[in-house]
Amino acid sequence: MAVPKKKTSQSKRDKRRATWKRKAVLEAQKAISLGKSILTGRGNFVYPPNEEADDEP
Repeated sequence: MAVPKKKTSQSKRDKRRATWKRKAVLEAQKAISLGKSILTGRGNFVYPPNEEADDEP
């Protein structure tokens, strides 16, 4: 079986984890911002017409 030759240093591990967490925080901020803009009506969204309502008399 293949095994790593050397142990990964703590600084490299911590740097990778910090990058991963930073990306998650940024995505969460984008999601919150998008949700707020939708709720306030400021977003530039075009919703497709509801086709089910057109089919029924």
